[in-house]
Amino acid sequence: MAKTRFAPSPTGYLHIGGARTALFSWLYARRHGGPFVLRIEDTDLERSTPESVNAILEGMNWLGLDYDEGPFYQTQRFDRYNEVLRQLVQEGKAYYCYCTKEELEALRTEQMARKDKPRYDGRYRDYQGPPRPDVEPVVRFKNPQEGEVVVDDLIRGRIVIRNSELDDLIIARADGSPTYNFCVVVDDLDMGITHVIRGDDHINNTPRQINIFQALGATPPQFAHVPMILGADGKRLSKRHGAVSVMQYRDDGFLPEAVLNYLVRLGWSHGDQEIFSLEELIQLFDLTAVNKAPSAFNPDKLLWLNQHYFKTSDPAHVARHLSWHIGQLGIDPSEGPELTEVVKAFRERAKTLKEMAENSAFLYCEFEAYEEKAASKNLTVAAEAPLQQLHEALAAVSEWQGESIHAAVSRVAEQSGLALGKVAQPLRVAVSGTAVSPPIDTTLELLGRCKTLARIKRALDYIQQRDSESLVLK
Repeated sequence: MAKTRFAPSPTGYLHIGGARTALFSWLYARRHGGPFVLRIEDTDLERSTPESVNAILEGMNWLGLDYDEGPFYQTQRFDRYNEVLRQLVQEGKAYYCYCTKEELEALRTEQMARKDKPRYDGRYRDYQGPPRPDVEPVVRFKNPQEGEVVVDDLIRGRIVIRNSELDDLIIARADGSPTYNFCVVVDDLDMGITHVIRGDDHINNTPRQINIFQALGATPPQFAHVPMILGADGKRLSKRHGAVSVMQYRDDGFLPEAVLNYLVRLGWSHGDQEIFSLEELIQLFDLTAVNKAPSAFNPDKLLWLNQHYFKTSDPAHVARHLSWHIGQLGIDPSEGPELTEVVKAFRERAKTLKEMAENSAFLYCEFEAYEEKAASKNLTVAAEAPLQQLHEALAAVSEWQGESIHAAVSRVAEQSGLALGKVAQPLRVAVSGTAVSPPIDTTLELLGRCKTLARIKRALDYIQQRDSESLVLK
């Protein structure tokens, strides 16, 4: 059994890299029958905010990454950290360091002048004298000076670091607050975490944390460091590449399962398979199949996946997500056609839910104006007679269904001696304001008889007004 955790710092939104780490941790726990823990590492009191906590929880919820334990907050565990700090000091495995900032800066300057690696020199490591007056000491961990730390990373393989390369880490600040590397060890130990899956920016922390685990007489968890995500330009993914917040992808109209499917393929693969259900991922996910190299973010691939899920998911499921986007346009989706039917009609023509909502808005409310190019080409004097005939034919349709509507439009085309498209296209522009919509019979069925007839009347008035204006100009 494996027990994993996702431990974000609440200093901003849940970004894509964090979401991928959470997904990998979640999948590993689910595959191996263990719990998945959510821990909020909020000891950075200056930068941590309740808004960021809410953003993280919202992002996890939207992605469907449910946690079995937590959320635990580090700020609620200070008593426990202080208890372990006292233990380490009493056992001689940590000590009070009375160096001032000025002394440390002078030490750094000397080392830089000698072209040495800047590091604390351990001058208080074995200090037995009295406390220095007017100096609030920090607590440093007494890192072993001999031997080496071996990390058998589940993704990167064996990493070996000599202890002589590590200085004595500060584990409690002068104000008494514990530091990140120390809190993480106490938390992982207390929570029984067996596997730590996190970004490779934490690799330098790992040997230090392993030494603290061992000083506490504990077996460290197994570590797996996930490579970073790069933008299409090969540089580290950042705001300049577009959306990096998970909820921004929700706002931009992506389904959560498309984002999950995309994220899991950023660095992990199973043969050539591109599409995975959650059940398949839980069955197949393995850390040994995660790439060591960074992955490049490809927005076009995500769009392709999103449209795939539009086409293959239960329309009712897509409709639940579409409803929010319709609402963002100020539209009440209950005042129009059923959203499941809208999804069926528009899913072949939209890559995002936002686009689908915008394309179908005309079904629920009046559009402000016709698209200029579509109107000048289709709402002409030549279209006036067929549109008038369509108004009469559609008003007489007994059952407002696609087949009956199609038959009525076809009859008008035949009677007018025109190709079906020459009749359907002016009708499409009349009812939707644009030259693009689902098949005309589907469009009209969704729109409803009353709105259809009113829109045709509006188009006829528009044609007559433009004709009158052109006569005046002449």
